[in-house]
Amino acid sequence: MMRFSLLPALALLAAPLDAQDFSENSKAKTWNLYAEAPATFEAKVVDVMCELTGDCPANCGDGDRQLALLRKADDVLVMALKNNQPAFTGAVVDLLPYCGQEVAVDGLMIEDEDFPIKNVYLVQRIKTNDGDWRKASQFTKVWAAQNPDAKGKGPWFRRDPRIKALIAEEGYLGLGLETDAEFIEYLFE
Repeated sequence: MMRFSLLPALALLAAPLDAQDFSENSKAKTWNLYAEAPATFEAKVVDVMCELTGDCPANCGDGDRQLALLRKADDVLVMALKNNQPAFTGAVVDLLPYCGQEVAVDGLMIEDEDFPIKNVYLVQRIKTNDGDWRKASQFTKVWAAQNPDAKGKGPWFRRDPRIKALIAEEGYLGLGLETDAEFIEYLFE
């Protein structure tokens, strides 16, 4: 039964983008990614799993779930997979304060009819109806507040306790510590 309820939502993800030009008035900065195009539009911030399955925890899962933008112009579900920061940290931290709200967004859409996934978005700016544009760049600030003991030099992911624990358990390659040791030995022969 769930299979049939997912079909309309999945169709939204595959809807073509050529119906409307969303680049007008966009101030998005290029990332030089394949098939990127500037796009600004109004949308409702939604929990992806809630939209697709009806499993809807309060406050979009409090940051534990992927968020998306339900575009107002054509009711298409747009996957917001990146924010305005250099690392691909995602956009959840920046979108979560707007869970269930209508916002305007400005960023880059990945558009290519040969690309297997449509409507992938990199949100750079967010604006509410009564507010000013703000950069979508909150991830590292929120991460630092959540990890006050992860001090030191280098990017956040080199100091993140979760990542360090995974590396200690599974190695840098994720294939086990023995494979890591063999690989390092191979590199430095």
